[in-house]
Amino acid sequence: MSTSKVIKIDIAHILKTRAPKSKVPKFIVNYLRRIVHEEELNQFFYENPDLKNLDFIEAAFKYLKMSVSIEGKENLPPKDGRYIFACNHPLGGLDGIAAGYLIGKEYDGKVRFFSNDLLMFLHPMKEMFIPVNKFGNQAKGHAEMMQQLYESDNHLVTFPAGMCSRKVKGKIVDLEWKKNFITKSVQYQRDVVPIYFEGRNSNFFYNLAKIRKFLGIKFNVEMMYLPDEMFKQRGKHFTLKIGKPIPWQTFDKKKSQAEWAVWVKDKVYKMA
Repeated sequence: MSTSKVIKIDIAHILKTRAPKSKVPKFIVNYLRRIVHEEELNQFFYENPDLKNLDFIEAAFKYLKMSVSIEGKENLPPKDGRYIFACNHPLGGLDGIAAGYLIGKEYDGKVRFFSNDLLMFLHPMKEMFIPVNKFGNQAKGHAEMMQQLYESDNHLVTFPAGMCSRKVKGKIVDLEWKKNFITKSVQYQRDVVPIYFEGRNSNFFYNLAKIRKFLGIKFNVEMMYLPDEMFKQRGKHFTLKIGKPIPWQTFDKKKSQAEWAVWVKDKVYKMA
C-alpha cells in the first residue's frame, strides 16, 4: 500500500489554514471532528488508498452498506450521443456521487458531475468532479475549462438548484433551478435527460436550515452537517429514476430559458 496516496482529513489544520489569526477553542475543533466523522473517513481512506473513480465509489457504498438502482433504464439514450442529466438534489453530495456512479456504469465511465469545490479533497474522484466555486471568484481559466468540458464526449450530471433540497410546506424539494443547463443544452446541442433521486436528510438538517434563515444568517451553516447526514444514510437503498430525453431543440423562444428550467424541474418531480 502506498501511504503517499492516502487522503487524510485534518480539521484542526483546515481551521488553522482558513483562519490563521483565529484561535478556535479545542472543544469546537473536537465537535467539528465528530460531525465531519474525521476518524471514520480517515480509516476508510487508509484502507482504500489505490482506488479511484467508480471503484472508489463502489468501496464507499460497501462501507456505508448502501445500495442504488436505476428505474426507467429503457429511457437512457444511446451511448454515441452527448447528454446533460438534470437531477434534483435531496442529499447534497451522496446523491451526486450515486447518480454519477450509476450513469458512469451505463456509459463506460464517460461521466462528469458538478460538485461543490469543497469536495475536491476527494482526490480519488477528482477526475469525475466538475468544481463549482460557491465561496469566491472562479479560478482563472475556468471558462475555458467549461468550454472544453461541454465540447467533450463526457456526459454531464448537473444539479440546477446548486444546493441541496430544503423542506418547504412539509415537502422536501429543490429551491429555484438555475437556467444555465438550458443555456448549455442549446449552445452545445446536448439533449437533457431528467432524472429523479429518491432521498431526504434528517429533520435536524431541515430545522437547522429554517433557524439559520430565520436568524438572517447568510452562511450555509447546515452544509457543515452534510458528512454527518451521509453517515445517517448508512444501510439504505436509493433509486434513481430516468425520464425520457428532451431534445435540445425543445428549448425554443416560446419560453424564456428560466421558464424552461422550471418546466424541466416539474418533469423531474412528476417522476417522484
